[in-house]
Amino acid sequence: MTKQIATFKVNGRTREAIVEPHMLLVDVLRDHLGLTGTKRACASGNCGACTVLADGIPICSCLTLAVRAQDRELTTVEGLVDSQGNLHPLQKAFITHCASQCGYCTAGMLMSASALLNADPRPTEEDVKRSISGNLCRCTGYVKIVEAILDAANEMTDAKEIPA
Repeated sequence: MTKQIATFKVNGRTREAIVEPHMLLVDVLRDHLGLTGTKRACASGNCGACTVLADGIPICSCLTLAVRAQDRELTTVEGLVDSQGNLHPLQKAFITHCASQCGYCTAGMLMSASALLNADPRPTEEDVKRSISGNLCRCTGYVKIVEAILDAANEMTDAKEIPA
């Protein structure tokens, strides 16, 4: 197999990894770039645990060849934390609402929710449910997850409305 050096823009930083043509993005993120927040679970795009953003759009990194992600702006759950190390409002809301139990789905849920709030800062409950429909949770029943996302949306829009 032909190995090559691939350059990725992940969480605002340029990173390089030696990849083979068949390597999946989830494996490069976890095993080569050390970004273990992205989970490898079903390996078939059914559960959403591996969700990352590519140019702001949620994708299943277990279905994406790493070489196809080179020219895209990638965001993983680690990229939600700001430059001072402060948690994103979604992360804070998930903690406040106890929206994760085992935590395996949490990174994928956060990434899908982040894409939603970037596109629509004032989503309805139905919008939230639709946005996370590709992310499976076997523990919580989704109620606390939906509440957390709506709470984060409110906090984020309220913060933008406060005059400087």
